[in-house]
Amino acid sequence: MPTAAAPAQSQPTKSPSGLAAVRLLALPVFREEDWPSIHLCADMLVQHWPCEADTPVNLTTAAMPYRQRFSRLPGLGRKSFCRNADRLLNRLWDYPRSLRRQRAEFDAFHICDHSYSQLAHTLPIKSTGVLCQDLDTFRCLLSPRDEPRPRWFRRMTQRILDGFRQVAVVFHTTNHVRAQILEHGLIDPDRLVHAPLGIAPEFAELARQRPDDEGPNAAPYLLHVGSCIPRKRIDVLLRVFAAVRRQRPDVALVKVGGEFTAEQRALIAELGLDDAVQHRLGLSRTELAALYRRAAATLVTSDREGFGLPVIEALACGSVVVANDIPPLREGGGDAAVYRSINNVESWAEAVLNLLDDGSPAPSVEQRRTQALRFTWERHAQVIADTYARIVAGQAPSGSIPASTKG
Repeated sequence: MPTAAAPAQSQPTKSPSGLAAVRLLALPVFREEDWPSIHLCADMLVQHWPCEADTPVNLTTAAMPYRQRFSRLPGLGRKSFCRNADRLLNRLWDYPRSLRRQRAEFDAFHICDHSYSQLAHTLPIKSTGVLCQDLDTFRCLLSPRDEPRPRWFRRMTQRILDGFRQVAVVFHTTNHVRAQILEHGLIDPDRLVHAPLGIAPEFAELARQRPDDEGPNAAPYLLHVGSCIPRKRIDVLLRVFAAVRRQRPDVALVKVGGEFTAEQRALIAELGLDDAVQHRLGLSRTELAALYRRAAATLVTSDREGFGLPVIEALACGSVVVANDIPPLREGGGDAAVYRSINNVESWAEAVLNLLDDGSPAPSVEQRRTQALRFTWERHAQVIADTYARIVAGQAPSGSIPASTKG
């Protein structure tokens, strides 16, 4: 039976006023989930935690053991059923049990992703908060016609949603997510706090360089960063790329992250793109920054997003971004990105071809990078620290936040 590693504690805050520190436990998702963007949020929270505050908040990250049961069975362990069974048991059974043994040591608790909101049932709800990037976890309950699921799945999701609705504070990454939460009546407005995400140091470093300091771009390529799940609309991405290739056969597509489904691989073959698509996995952020920087354009074809990290990452690195025209992507890209509707593939292709041929002026490199620098992990962490200090002090979570942290 595995044992838990010692919790990894961030640098403690220092209190000029001598007040007792708030002990905050961050509850990340299991690394075995392999969710890069979710892991990034937890990692950046620790890395950029504020070191000084009037009422200090000391952050500790829980290190829960992950038990492999079904995935260790000979001949069956690689099957998706076994992996998913292990995920559910660890989420719904093992994590809460381990958490019960630690909760008395802390004053407040931060659930790092809303999909783990079932943990709230184990915690004192008056001092527990959740980071919410989107409402996809609850889609089978909020939009059952769009995402039908079996009864057992809906019951499990209902438990997660019940935990989500009970916590003292929900941090939302965009105003679009806030609007959705309010539209469905999930959380009272006074328990919602805006905490936009940020750009990692590797991207921020490029954003602060001279706007004309561009890397070489000898072989033109288009870039997509993200998973291959349905809402990323890889089908649109491939059809746009195919339309571009008909005019510019020298252009390639670099796809970073995810695994193509059988249907997506079939579409690649049908469109004759087998030799034109490069799939990259396991890149470091430094390697990804180099890809962003040298891309002719970064395409974001998602039909639903909570925030859209690739938009601000690409802009920070100086890449031209062409994104689907939906509210969360506009919140990140502002006037520094180019927008098209995924319902019009030809319009997308035309926009990309104009950019490749310099026939349509894109927002300047300086404008792109300035937009990206509005989003910092320091501000994200400061908002969260200030909010938990207020909660433990018995104040409303959505009270005034320092101007430097407003996004």
